[in-house]
Amino acid sequence: MGPHSTSPDHHPWLSLNSVEAWIQDKRVFKDLSLDLWSGEPTVVLGPNGSGKSSLVRLISRALYPVVRPGSHLRIFGEETINLWELRRQLGIVNSDLDSRIHPSTQGRELLLSAFFGAVRLGREQIPTPLQNQRVELLLKEMDLDAQGRQPYGSLSDGQKRRLQIARALVHEPEVLVLDEPMNTLDLKARHSLQKTLRKLCRQGITLVMVTHSIESIIPEIERVIGLRDGQVVMDDTPKRALTNQALSELFDTPLQVVEANGYRQVLPG
Repeated sequence: MGPHSTSPDHHPWLSLNSVEAWIQDKRVFKDLSLDLWSGEPTVVLGPNGSGKSSLVRLISRALYPVVRPGSHLRIFGEETINLWELRRQLGIVNSDLDSRIHPSTQGRELLLSAFFGAVRLGREQIPTPLQNQRVELLLKEMDLDAQGRQPYGSLSDGQKRRLQIARALVHEPEVLVLDEPMNTLDLKARHSLQKTLRKLCRQGITLVMVTHSIESIIPEIERVIGLRDGQVVMDDTPKRALTNQALSELFDTPLQVVEANGYRQVLPG
C-alpha cells in the first residue's frame, strides 16, 4: 500500500488492476496494479526502460491494455473514456506533443488551439472572449507574455516546456501529468520550472511527475512510486523512498543521497 490518504475526500483518479500491455511485439506490462489519488502529488521514478513513459501512454490512451478477466484501467472512475471529457480533467505533457508543434506556431495560438483539440487554429476555429481571457491569464501566470507573441521554434527549451504546461492547463484540469519535465533544461530553466510546479501544487492541482531524475523532485511531492521492468517495486513517502538503500536498489547502482531545502541530489555511492 502507498502512503496516500483514504479519507472520503480522496478518490483514485487512476486505477490499474492486473494490466497487461504490449508495444508491437514487446510486453511492457505483465501484471501492473496501481492507484493514483487526487490531492496527492506523486512522482513515478525509475531507470530508463522501466515503463515510465509507457505508463503515461496508458493514461493518455495512446496505449491500450489487453482485455482480460479481472483486469481494468479506470480513469476518474470510468473504463470507457471520452477523450474530449478527459482533456477537461487531465492535462498531460510529454515529448509526443513537442514533435507535433510547427515551429512557426505562435505561443498564444498553441494555447488557444487546445480548446479545439488541435495544435494550430483552423479557419473556423474562433476562440471565445472567455477562452482568450483564460489564455492571457495563463501566459501571465507562467511568465510567458512575450513568448505568446513569438514562434514556437524560436523559444528556449525552458520556455517551450512552460508553454506546453500552460497549454495543458487551459481546461483547468484536476490532474497534471508531466513526463520527464526537466529533460534538456539547463540549471536556470530547471529551477524556474520547479518554482512553477511548486506554485501549481499550492493552487490545488494534483501533480504527477514521471522521471528518472531525483534532482527534479520538488518538496511538495508526497508519494514516490518506483518502477522497474514494468512493475511497481517501491511505493512510499519521500522520506522512506528517497534513501541511499532504496534508490540504489531501484537504479541497480550504489547511490548516496544528499538533502538540502527539501531537494535531493544523488552522488555515486
